[in-house]
Amino acid sequence: MKKTFVAVALFLLVLSTAQAQKLTGAGATFPYPMYSKWFSEYSAAHPGVEINYQSIGSGGGIKQVTTGTVDFGASDMPMADDALAASKIKLVHIPSVLGAVVPVFNVPGVSDLRFSPDTLANIYLGKIVSWSDPAIAKDNPGVKLVDQKIIVVHRSDGSGTSFIWTDYLSKVSPEWKSSVGAGTAPNWPTGVGGKGNEGVAGYVRQLPGAIGYVELIYALQNKISYGSIRNSSGAWVKGSIEGVTAAAAAVKMPADFRVSITNAPGATSYPIASFTWLLIPTHPTNAANEKVLKDMLNWILTSGEGEASSLSYAPLPKAVSDAALKVVYSLP
Repeated sequence: MKKTFVAVALFLLVLSTAQAQKLTGAGATFPYPMYSKWFSEYSAAHPGVEINYQSIGSGGGIKQVTTGTVDFGASDMPMADDALAASKIKLVHIPSVLGAVVPVFNVPGVSDLRFSPDTLANIYLGKIVSWSDPAIAKDNPGVKLVDQKIIVVHRSDGSGTSFIWTDYLSKVSPEWKSSVGAGTAPNWPTGVGGKGNEGVAGYVRQLPGAIGYVELIYALQNKISYGSIRNSSGAWVKGSIEGVTAAAAAVKMPADFRVSITNAPGATSYPIASFTWLLIPTHPTNAANEKVLKDMLNWILTSGEGEASSLSYAPLPKAVSDAALKVVYSLP
């Protein structure tokens, strides 16, 4: 009897393992804390479903999903028309959440700073090299600044967070636009590179005098100071859920969801904000995974959004999540 019981148990274990649905995804580090929470909760609520997401940067995620290596990709940069046309896997963009990219800094004795658009661009252009520079002092009257070299930190990998950052700088600085431009892996004029939002946050924490850029949750989790930015209306604003939501509300969403909301109008809009997208094949090759993927997207857009603010992301506006659901329902 005991042997029979063991044999049946082993058979059931093998059967359940064989029937497990495994989804693989890869891409953006910007939303990784949110995705990690969502995928864990979805798997817990759906026994037999495993979701493996690799936080490798938007560039890597786009490469893997367009070559069919993963079931879905993730990017903080909407794919360009030519990239979509060239992909052997036809894709749709499904927005998931919104977030803020904030300038983090490690300046001894200083916990709060303001950065005007010109000052921020000139720091990353390598034209402002000391924290005591008159331009920084002008942005921060009354703040005692140290005469210390600025260490510029940027991403070393293909990054949607870098795209958001450089997309903003391209809008506010003609020199940046003409000499560097917007991209996931630009030719940085100066600085050292860190891999992922985690790597940039780590460098800034370790290096006195450093400045970098990360998604808001990475600044909060690592307890790194981050600055205010003067927005297009002239108001000084810090990265926040409210500021990101205001930026999204100020920009019209196109039918394919590919939109930039950096430097958005509005007195309360945070200027370095973005949607982040899941890149979903329109015709998945694995029918079983297709069903799970659609159900997961439905769960994210209906239940998951309510958890976004707990990790300092902004949930999708209801009109956007409703429109995204229609696209999900229309998938084969």
